[in-house]
Amino acid sequence: MRRIEVYDTTLRDGAQAEGISFSLQDKLLLTRRLDSLGFDYVEGGYPASNEKDWEYFQRVGELPLEHATVCAFGMTRRKDTAVEEDKGLRRLLDSGAEVITLVGKSSAFQVTAVLETSLEENLAMVGDSVRLLRQSGRAVIFDAEHFFDGWKADAGYAMAVLERAIEAGARMVVLCDTNGGSMTEQIGSICRQVVERVSVPVGIHCHNDCDLAVANTLAAVDAGVVQVQGTVNGFGERCGNADLISVIANLAIKKRGYEVLQPDSVRSLTELSRYVYEMVNMNFRPHQPFVGKSAFAHKGGMHVSGVHRTTRSYEHIDPQMVGNERRVLLSELSGRSNILALTSRLAIPKDSDLMDRILAKVVAMEAAGYQFEAAEGSFDLLVRKCSGTYRAHFQPLHYHVNVDNKAGGEVTAEAMVKIRIGDEVRFEAAEGHGPVDALDAALRKALNGRFEALNRLHLVDYKVRVINSEAATAAWVRVVIESQDEDDVWGTVGVSENIIEASWNALVESYEYKLHKDEDICPVAGGPAAAG
Repeated sequence: MRRIEVYDTTLRDGAQAEGISFSLQDKLLLTRRLDSLGFDYVEGGYPASNEKDWEYFQRVGELPLEHATVCAFGMTRRKDTAVEEDKGLRRLLDSGAEVITLVGKSSAFQVTAVLETSLEENLAMVGDSVRLLRQSGRAVIFDAEHFFDGWKADAGYAMAVLERAIEAGARMVVLCDTNGGSMTEQIGSICRQVVERVSVPVGIHCHNDCDLAVANTLAAVDAGVVQVQGTVNGFGERCGNADLISVIANLAIKKRGYEVLQPDSVRSLTELSRYVYEMVNMNFRPHQPFVGKSAFAHKGGMHVSGVHRTTRSYEHIDPQMVGNERRVLLSELSGRSNILALTSRLAIPKDSDLMDRILAKVVAMEAAGYQFEAAEGSFDLLVRKCSGTYRAHFQPLHYHVNVDNKAGGEVTAEAMVKIRIGDEVRFEAAEGHGPVDALDAALRKALNGRFEALNRLHLVDYKVRVINSEAATAAWVRVVIESQDEDDVWGTVGVSENIIEASWNALVESYEYKLHKDEDICPVAGGPAAAG
């Protein structure tokens, strides 16, 4: 098997994406994580650009890395400047990095139109810079910027740039599709020609402006390159870089002729992907191949039925191979197979009449705007009701919410809640940061002392979606509340043309789900114990 080096540039190229910023601690933590999985190179940043990247290189040497080599990124000397006097190159040397990734122009158009210098001066910039770093004992990876565009316009000059870098001592040349505009067949053909003509290993660095970065990277590997560059989750400027998650998964699982990372590291790809999303405070991309929450989610009844018989019917790999999991969704597209799959954990009769009643109820409620894909708590309660095993722990009687915009712009919310628990009616009021927070506080007070389990219930997320936007301010809304306790996370849903009403319904269901799931008996079997 041919070993393919994995070069991660999340901390530099990925940080150029809109809305993404890594703290110094983030950069050090991610370096450790990538090293533990067997990444070959971690590009830590551009030490000449900012103090955070500079400090990173002062600190990263303290990490007990076992596999990854940390690279510093920089550019060739400035035009018409003596190489010994170039501050950027001096900063690279002072960073202490043993491997320097040096970027230089390989497109004649870029040289004349952007650098505004001569083609010969650019060649000198490349040669002088690589030579200085090599004479100082550093290994150099040369990133040929705009290589594919440059090749298509003037292949001779693009090759001359590579040759100058190699003559000066570069250990590897990396071909960059910087604008992300090359087609896959072009990438494969050009890489194959370069691999045959140069005396050092070749790498690939693709951007995703045509949504082809992963495909182009794989084509380059088939053409003979030995290093793939990219970012976790495809983060990067404009449309991003090649997503190393998909690149690694395809090389390790699909192509089977290549060795990447360390043994079994591929099983950690989902964890790595979500770790980085959390680090940069971004929502997971649900439809991301291999690792997305929806990558192995089945919604159509025919699909679920097929997967139930054999997973290969609608899955290209076992999701556990990349650390992901199979999910069965519920919607108006569902069939009895979905219901059977989703109720398999519940102690209810699996007779066809009950399954049909549950399915009919789901279809009717989704027609009214409900969705249960992210509201498993509400679905659980729906099943209980359809099976006749649901019994409410409390009965909501009345609520009132007042939002007051005081002088000076301060906004306060007050809620009053009236409920019945058994034969007792309770009436409580509370303040909150907003109407839902106030309702939650008032409901907790009303239930206080009767259900100890609610002390471990916490609301963690609140989402609102307009269902019929054409109705403008009179539109119906769907509210999903995400809750958690010490060992579980669940969602509940409410729908109304009044956002407070939808929120209240979702809130009440969250409390009921918590109380039902904490019953000592198996959920829905025999019904809950009497309230109070």
